[in-house]
Amino acid sequence: MRFPSQMMKLSFVAAAALAVASLPFSAFAACSTSGSPCNSNAASVNLVATLGESLTVSTGATSQLNFSLSDGQTTAAGAVPVTTSWVLLPNRSTVKVYGYFASSTAALTDGAPTPDNIPSADVLADGGALGTTFTPFSNTTAGFGGASASLLLDTFSVGTSFVASKLDTINLEVATPATLPAGTYNGTLTFQAQAN
Repeated sequence: MRFPSQMMKLSFVAAAALAVASLPFSAFAACSTSGSPCNSNAASVNLVATLGESLTVSTGATSQLNFSLSDGQTTAAGAVPVTTSWVLLPNRSTVKVYGYFASSTAALTDGAPTPDNIPSADVLADGGALGTTFTPFSNTTAGFGGASASLLLDTFSVGTSFVASKLDTINLEVATPATLPAGTYNGTLTFQAQAN
């Protein structure tokens, strides 16, 4: 009854010995018996570390601006701090920051069944590359907002600054249409950046 079990053990020992014998000689260290250090073979592993690109825009703690509109007048509301941060590949040369609305005809709306709207051309910004000239959100930029509802706010040259951040202080104002009825008008201005 023990014969098969002993045969299995002998087969296992023979297989192990054959596996060791088939290893290249370089896998074993040649050690002397004189008491000098005995070194093993050298085993290595390749390391691959990847840092992905990132591009983010933040408005900090500013999530809402309130305008007190006056009929037919232009009203300022304060500034939005737009911080653009990036970690880019060396083939990038510029970072552009845009502001946009989804619609040029209804940047802000009262949401009524027959809505009254403030168009994006009546919302203006300065700061960034615009300097002190208030400019309407009336451009068309592929991928950023509705047609005639976007504005290029700034362009940064990357140079050798592949890891950096920049702050734009964007001031906003609304030119209230003279025919606009009283009401509360809401809209969303979105900021987004693009690296090229």
